[in-house]
Amino acid sequence: MDIKPGPLLTTINSPADLKQLSREQLHQLCDELRQYIIDVVSVHGGHFAASLGVVELTVALHYSYNTPYDQLVWDVGHQAYGHKILTGRRDTFHTNRKYGGISGFPKRSESEYDTFGVGHSSTSISAALGMAMAAKYKGENRKAVAVIGDGALTAGLAFEGMNHAGVADSDILIILNDNCMSIDPNVGALKEYLTDITTSHTYNRLKDDIWKALGKLPVGKNFTREMASKLEHSIKGFINKSSNLFEALKLRYFGPIDGNNITKLVDTLQDLQKIPGPKLLHVLTVKGKGYALAEKEQTLWHAPGLFDKITGEIYKKKYDTPQPPKYQDVFGHTIIELAENNDKIFGVTPAMPSGSSLKFMMDKMPDRAFDVGICEQHAVTLSAGMATQGMRVFCNIYSSFMQRAYDQVVHDVAIQKLPVVLVLDRAGLVGEDGPTHHGAYDIAYMRCIPNLIISAPMNESELRNLMYTAQLDTMEYPFVIRYPRGQGVLPEWRTPFEEIPIGKGRKIKDGQDIAILTIGHPGNFATTAIRELKMDGLNPAHYDMRFVKPLDETLLHEVFSKYKKVVTVEDGTVTGGFGSAVLEFMAQHNYKAEVKILGIPDAIVEHGTPKELYHECGYDAQAIASTVREMMKGIVTVNQLLG
Repeated sequence: MDIKPGPLLTTINSPADLKQLSREQLHQLCDELRQYIIDVVSVHGGHFAASLGVVELTVALHYSYNTPYDQLVWDVGHQAYGHKILTGRRDTFHTNRKYGGISGFPKRSESEYDTFGVGHSSTSISAALGMAMAAKYKGENRKAVAVIGDGALTAGLAFEGMNHAGVADSDILIILNDNCMSIDPNVGALKEYLTDITTSHTYNRLKDDIWKALGKLPVGKNFTREMASKLEHSIKGFINKSSNLFEALKLRYFGPIDGNNITKLVDTLQDLQKIPGPKLLHVLTVKGKGYALAEKEQTLWHAPGLFDKITGEIYKKKYDTPQPPKYQDVFGHTIIELAENNDKIFGVTPAMPSGSSLKFMMDKMPDRAFDVGICEQHAVTLSAGMATQGMRVFCNIYSSFMQRAYDQVVHDVAIQKLPVVLVLDRAGLVGEDGPTHHGAYDIAYMRCIPNLIISAPMNESELRNLMYTAQLDTMEYPFVIRYPRGQGVLPEWRTPFEEIPIGKGRKIKDGQDIAILTIGHPGNFATTAIRELKMDGLNPAHYDMRFVKPLDETLLHEVFSKYKKVVTVEDGTVTGGFGSAVLEFMAQHNYKAEVKILGIPDAIVEHGTPKELYHECGYDAQAIASTVREMMKGIVTVNQLLG
């Protein structure tokens, strides 16, 4: 489908073109930009509601600042679609998040306007402050602006950045985009604090009245601007003490203002450029602005997939037969089953209740399942604290986000040998979200930590059994369960619970000459490859190892005693991962074999569909079959002799 931008938007190839517009034309441009995002995302997919909410803010920033000389840092990037369109990527926007196309997030290698690569939240303030400090050191009159959502402000890194910004004496503007949402509704005391500021009509009206009055006073030796500023601060403290949080951090606070009013935004941003030092502008926006359904159901429309922009129907694939569930839903339903029979079970997630499907438990057992906000470190240590009191906590964090809580896993869980269940959703290649979200490294970074049990289910039934095993009273160690984004393989997945012996894999089939060792979901790719290889007269053995740590040494002794050719398959990095663990075992026990490790290469993997990326990285069924054929080249098997 050929999607045409509006007549004004067609003329905007860079912010320099934007600056040629009159103030009156900005309203039309905002309408056209919002409609273009709706048109393209409805047909091609992507994140949706977040960028609609900041259309006016995006236009105002590029209209008021001298980008890219002035540094504009977006937080996360879900909200940066308008930014991409206005900075030379309008005609390639339809390739957003597609294999070989532009990234769904700001990316330094993609555009000079993308000043910092973002994917995880809460990095903008620290990054922009670093830019501002560097500009000051170099004597450059360069502005730095960080745009951070109110959900991202809950993370510790955001507070660390603000804490330093207030005393760094650098020219930084922090724009707090307050829409009460990240992906799911925001939680915590900070949300209530921002609500207090937003709804304090007395304070805001009085502040405006005072400044109007001060504007009529003569500013001379008898009444200085310093005196006026002190008077303003006194009134802020008297009327609304909650407004002191940001100013206690020595950030000059402005707002809140209507973040969907383009005229007000332009006036405010241009005024703020004249005020030196660290500042925070609080803007109120509506996530999904301009598309009624997205305004009403903001979580659903965060990234809805393809949809009919007129009716709002979200297109779903239709199947003639029952389909396997998503692994996340198996987790979400299974934890409830387990919790109904074990009153020690709790669930914790950092701001991903819908994505992890812990929302099911939060709805049914609200006193035993918690969203702690974008606070992975807190989520892990909170879980550890509960574990000291005998609780069995399933702490569900995306693999990529768990990287931010690595110290807590080591210091608070593993060293103390607390039986927290660390559930790593989105392990492996996640697809269109790209390198910031791929769960490529968890096997490698977890495998080196003492006291951890590390497991990965090959299917939904195995996931249920690993969860059942992890919550047993006999479990004395922290237990990692990792699984990928997307569907499993078993339509009939509600199987009876069975305890899995720790460190015990399973032989799926015996074979001849060559063995395939798999961990987790890629075992299903191997099953498909083996069916294909059978047609070539090849008969590999297949072992589902289940555990990376501890490894099933009994099975590995069997493998290396019987087979001289071995293929390992994993959906993690080949550097330091499962295959590396197998090689270490082989070396320790003086076995000699040809081993090929298939998995995510030692390189940054870009975005695309999971199927495209599995193929690119060389561990899909086709790649496994090709590897076996190559290793078996020149070897005549018994099956081939028998014809």
